[in-house]
Amino acid sequence: RLENGELTLDSALQLFEEGIKLSRFCHTKLEEAERRVEILLKSSSGQPQAVPFESENEQ
Repeated sequence: RLENGELTLDSALQLFEEGIKLSRFCHTKLEEAERRVEILLKSSSGQPQAVPFESENEQ
């Protein structure tokens, strides 16, 4: 839109800043959710067992 002249540079920068803020907000919410998620796995006895969520980054 900027290259087509549909958007001013100032408007493009405002949209970019808003996108960065939204990205950070979503990233924070995702990290909070990952800390709360528990995956239920069956233990060797067949009983469900709560295991803390581990993302690929933590392994």
